[in-house]
Amino acid sequence: MMKSWHSLIHKFEGWRRKYQHYSSWLWSLDFRRLISSLFIDKLSLSRYRPKKNAIKLRNCLFVLIFSIISLTSVVGYRFYNQPQLTVGKIAPVTIKAPHTAQFEDTKTTLEKRQEVQTGIIPILKRNESLTQEITDNLDLYLESIDRLRNLTEPFPFFDPQALSISSQKYIRLCPESEFQAILASVDENYREKNLALENSPNFNVQLQRVATELKAYRALTSASDFNTLIAQITLTRHRYAQALRKLPRKKATHFNEQEMMLLLDLTEKDWQTTKSTMSVAVNRILAQGIAEGIPSNVLEQAVIAQISPDIPTTTASFACNLLLEILKPNLEVDRDATRNIAEKAAMAINSVIVEINQGEVIVEKGARISQADFVLLDGFKLSQRAFNWSGLRLSATFVCAIIGLFLLIQRQIHTHLRHRDYLLLCLLSLTAPLLSVFEIPHSSLPAIGLLVSSFYSPVLGVCEVLLVTALVIFSTQPLNSAYLFAACVGGLIAAGFAGKLRSREAMAKLGIMVGLAQLLVYLSSNLMVSASPTTIWSAILPDALNCGLFGVVWSVIAIGISPYLERFFDLITPIRLAELSNPNLPLLKRLATETPGTFQHTMFVASLAETAARELNCNVELVRAGTLYHDIGKMHDPLSFIENQMGGVNKHDRINDPWISAEIIKKHVSEGLVMARKYRLPKAIRDFIPEHQGTLLIAYFYHQAQQQAQLEGKTVLESDFRYVGPIPQSRESGILMLADGSEAALRSLKDVTHKQAITTIQKIFKSRWHDGQLSDSGISYDELPIIAEIFVRVWQQFNHKRIIYPKAALEIKPNPRQD
Repeated sequence: MMKSWHSLIHKFEGWRRKYQHYSSWLWSLDFRRLISSLFIDKLSLSRYRPKKNAIKLRNCLFVLIFSIISLTSVVGYRFYNQPQLTVGKIAPVTIKAPHTAQFEDTKTTLEKRQEVQTGIIPILKRNESLTQEITDNLDLYLESIDRLRNLTEPFPFFDPQALSISSQKYIRLCPESEFQAILASVDENYREKNLALENSPNFNVQLQRVATELKAYRALTSASDFNTLIAQITLTRHRYAQALRKLPRKKATHFNEQEMMLLLDLTEKDWQTTKSTMSVAVNRILAQGIAEGIPSNVLEQAVIAQISPDIPTTTASFACNLLLEILKPNLEVDRDATRNIAEKAAMAINSVIVEINQGEVIVEKGARISQADFVLLDGFKLSQRAFNWSGLRLSATFVCAIIGLFLLIQRQIHTHLRHRDYLLLCLLSLTAPLLSVFEIPHSSLPAIGLLVSSFYSPVLGVCEVLLVTALVIFSTQPLNSAYLFAACVGGLIAAGFAGKLRSREAMAKLGIMVGLAQLLVYLSSNLMVSASPTTIWSAILPDALNCGLFGVVWSVIAIGISPYLERFFDLITPIRLAELSNPNLPLLKRLATETPGTFQHTMFVASLAETAARELNCNVELVRAGTLYHDIGKMHDPLSFIENQMGGVNKHDRINDPWISAEIIKKHVSEGLVMARKYRLPKAIRDFIPEHQGTLLIAYFYHQAQQQAQLEGKTVLESDFRYVGPIPQSRESGILMLADGSEAALRSLKDVTHKQAITTIQKIFKSRWHDGQLSDSGISYDELPIIAEIFVRVWQQFNHKRIIYPKAALEIKPNPRQD
């Protein structure tokens, strides 16, 4: 019946246009509005709205039922063909083997092979660069000691028969006061008051021995030879003091300064023996290798065993401590060799085979079924596999609980979801349990988190990831907790950041971050449960790298399919809105070239609306994109709009019919919607086209029609001069309506104060408010002054004053050089 009414309306419209030149009074009739007011409105009230509500309810029930059935069918997959007689259950009857057979126990075989792989001892190899570094450090240290010893040479510096080795050691090391006391006691030429040996505060046996030996030498030799000896002693003391100052001051861990000073007193033979012994010991120990985590006492015993037979007793302690200081682990895990050994060891484990002869009892009545019993029962198809209806009911209950919890949370954080949005969320939720059905351990949680967060909101993405994780845990038996936990963390990171990103490059970087997070989480989780940390680096690290790689892969897949999902499900994301705002897109280039005045109007309106949206915490990207496309319908007839006439003749003056002019003006909305659908703009962008005009009155032509009607005695319907609507349904489109209405008024203001500009804008806002245009937009009356202040501020930025150049500065003067 509705179709018949619409066809009748179109026929009347066609007759009106065909015969309009015969009678002018036909222009005043609007058959569409007249018939609609008489019949269509009543039908809409009585039939259209209930039908629309019924369709909406039907679609809602369809999505809900589809979600429950699809999720239950996937989550409860393990209950489809589940054996009734399983391990641990009591056998109801005695079951015998129908014939002789043997079956492989795949579960036990797999467990044994995994146990062998996990418990394999890592194969170690020597790190050649680290080994060379240790030997180089020892050589450098020994060379530094050689240089210090060269400073103190020669030693002994005098004949040991005349001056003993112990006396020579003491005299080059003793304080200056003791040396002067010795000289004073030996020779009168050096005697001074208070320097006699008996007056020395540090008088000791060694001091007396040195003095006695020097006195004996003084008595046997001439004064010249004695003075030569004293000069030699003085030079030796000076060089020894220099060597002491150059000793390493960095405190070592295993030896002290006294032991290092001992090196300067060694004979050349003992020092060479010490050096060669330490070098040989280090080479032997490093050749055998030092493993990570070796106890310090074990290493110390190895060092002592290598140096004990050959090294001098006086330097044994120093050599041992020096080697303990320099030596460090030089063995590392050979991952390839370890993996090969583990694989060979696993494959060496023969398959566990369970055999039985015909007539033998598999399990007695009342006995508990073992793993071997279950293998036989399942092999003979006696395990009574069937649908586990209780398990499926449990799955359906769990799925309903998850859906109910999601709807409860979603209503609080993201209320505006369409049926197609629920369908998309359901399809995304199905991917993770489906992968577990096919025993693929790498869950799609990172992709789910990234897509839901970018399509809707980060909070909804986090909620989706957690709930899908719960579904996977419920559906997967046995559960690979390490992989799932890593994927869950990756999904949470993706969900937390994806909704805030504004470019696909940033999305790609987020994918790398997700992969690294999964790698670290997988390693950490296995490290906590592993008894041997070295096993982690040999056997677990490849799996960790694989887990991290799949985190990146899932992110790349999500980024790749995102544009297709956006178009198929009519979604808007910050990235897509940024792409739609590119002025180089074909539709916007047409707008700029075919309607340049409208394009300039659009750019100014966009500046007003964006600034207001940012101040009111609205979706700035949506406002920008919606504003750029709100007047594309004016391209159907650019010269019908004054901003594109460029000072030429006004087309509406030639028409001289306000009804036709109003229809032309209103047509830019309907034509705009046609163009938007042709270029496949999202619905959220298309909504700006009719909503920015709402049901406003085209006042100029309405008043013109009233003047003509008074002269001709006609009646003017206000509805003929109002836009079809709807009025703005969001804060963003409401801001655009206010900005669009304010643009012309602001451009017309010249040399006015800030207060006058505010007053002008507020009049426009009050007109829109009292006309009911903002009743569904969500913009409150208290926010209108804020928006007005923002619009005027932006207008002032566009209309700032410039310096007026004098005429003389603009005149072109001839260059005197050219003359």
